[in-house]
Amino acid sequence: MAGPNNRFIKKQKTEKRLKKRQEKEQKKSDRKENSTGGGFDSMIAYVDKFGNITSEPPVERDEEKEETEEKSQ
Repeated sequence: MAGPNNRFIKKQKTEKRLKKRQEKEQKKSDRKENSTGGGFDSMIAYVDKFGNITSEPPVERDEEKEETEEKSQ
């Protein structure tokens, strides 16, 4: 009589395993849909002339550009 009982237990285990896998996939898709992004733009950091890290790109002045052009000529 161990045969039929053994098949029932195996069936329960496989159903439990499949259900767990489906729940995991559901959680994964929910996290993916609700993510805040984390794109490349949000990861960029800039360093200002004083060595402080900022999220804003540095502003180049026209005077600095003209000075570098004059030195190169």
